[in-house]
Formats: sequence, C-alpha cells, structure tokens
Amino acid sequence: MPSRLLSDAEVAAIAAAFGLGDVFAWQPIAAGTINSNFSLTCARGRFFIRINEGKSAADVAYEMALLEALADRGVPLVRALTTADGASFLAHGDHLVSAFPWAEGSHRERHEVTADDAAQVGGALASLHRAGAEILADFERPGIYTFADLVRRFDGFRQSTDPALAPAIAAIGDEIHWQQARFSATEDVARSVIHGDLFRDNVLFVGPSLAALIDFEQASAGACAYDLAVCINAWCYDHAFDPALIAALVAGYQKVRPLGGDEDALYILTRRAAMRFAITRVTDVYLAKATSADKDFARYVARLEALREAGRHEFDAWLGG
Repeated sequence: MPSRLLSDAEVAAIAAAFGLGDVFAWQPIAAGTINSNFSLTCARGRFFIRINEGKSAADVAYEMALLEALADRGVPLVRALTTADGASFLAHGDHLVSAFPWAEGSHRERHEVTADDAAQVGGALASLHRAGAEILADFERPGIYTFADLVRRFDGFRQSTDPALAPAIAAIGDEIHWQQARFSATEDVARSVIHGDLFRDNVLFVGPSLAALIDFEQASAGACAYDLAVCINAWCYDHAFDPALIAALVAGYQKVRPLGGDEDALYILTRRAAMRFAITRVTDVYLAKATSADKDFARYVARLEALREAGRHEFDAWLGG
C-alpha cells in the first residue's frame, strides 16, 4: 500500500514538471510494499507516478539510466519520462519522483501461468542478461540481498519463540549451513545486470504476449543463473513445483542465451532464492505486520522443503520436462 498521500497541488506540480498537462484524475495504486504509486490521467494521457521510498538520488538515477541502456538494446520494458529540463527524476520536496507512460497489460495469477507464458518470461530474462552483459561495467553495483545480509536478517529472528516461525527457523538454519558448504560451486557463474525480483507482478502481458518487464529498482550486477532461479520460484510453483513450467522457462531462456556450465549451479541457486524469499517475507512482511496474502513466508519455506526433498537428480529431471 502507498505510504504517502499527495495533495492535489502536489500532483499538479509533479505533472507540470514532467510536462504531462492538466490533471483530470488521479488515485493511489495499492501495489508494492515500499514505494507509493499513483495513476494520473492527464491532458497527454495516462501515466504511472512512483514516489521512491528509502532510496538515494544515486539509487534512482541508477535505475533510470539502466532502463534507457536496456531499452536501447531491445529489452522489453517501459522507459521512464524525463522532466522538462531533461532530468531522469524529480526532486519534489523530500520526494524523489519517477514518471512512466502507463503500460497496458495485466499480470498473470498463479493458476493462470502457462508453459508458453513461462517460455516467454525465460526468453525476456535471457535478453536482459545478454544486453546487461554489454553494459555491466557501467552498472556494477552489488545486490541488496547478499548472502551476508540474509544471514544478518535471519540472526534477527532465529531466537524467536513465536511458534509460527519455528518451522521457518529450522529450515532456514539448515539451509544456511548447506549453502555455505557449496559457495565454491556458484562462484564462477556468468554475471550480468540482473533484475533480481522478476515475479509475476513485474511482468505485463497483453493477451497471450509478454509486453514488458517492469520494476527494476532491485537490479544489480549478479549471477545470471541466480536471476533464473528467482523466476523458477516465482513462476513455476502453485501448490507444488510444476516440472512442465520449469522446463518451459529454462528452455525459453536457453533459446536466447545458453546456460552452458552454469546449469550445474542452478539447483543450488534455486534453493538459495527460496531461502532468500522465506527470510525477507519474515522480516519485511510478517514481523513488520504488513498485510500481504501473496507474501506468506510459509509458502517459501514450502518451496525450500520441496527443493530439498527433490534433490539435484529430480530437479535436473524437471529441467528437461
């Protein structure tokens, strides 16, 4: 939910700064857990306005420049608007404001994802990684969810006596030890600019076709296979992992950018991604008392347990359908 409310005068000033024309209507959008987002209908059309929360000007400038560089290389996304004086975002009072054309399309619900959808997501992610490798030197920054950060977050609740957290604490604690013993197997995987958070709500479809990847605020330099692992967790699980969706996602990816030897690290990284989202949904949703039915940490503990039970051999079978 948006954490800030704007006045009519503030909305008009923001619209004027981006050259959007008179504001006919505007409303907050109940999406995301951090930023405040708004829909504006103006003389020049409909627009998406984001109040960037908890970010520096350098953070916002990084994302805006990255969007331009990736779009120039054919990645399907929505370019940000610039202000009348050419700035990529607006400093309005204590707000850092980004503006985008309104992107038509809809998100897939969990039960709606088809093999064709998964293949398109895999292909789009691979195109991002191909383009990102070309510009990596200019966009080299660490992700915000390093392994050390995840351990620190876990340490903040690992002694909790909340019975609801007990299964998560046990599973995550075991997984941290398992992952630490396998760092060497993931150190040499190919790197690029990665999205880091390509969930269903960050992909827009128009009818059967993928239209755009959105929300690059967590983008960073990172392992391509890890980004694909995030998508396996996000797109290929409803009440259990769906091997047909996993196979389609990975095949769609490899049609554009072969994984090569990095396929060997994918099982480890898929478990690491499940662990990440189990931890962050505890810290950022459950402990923060944020209401989000779609961000239940228990669903990621279930993913982690399913991956552990499957083991590498069964996971490799999933990749092949």
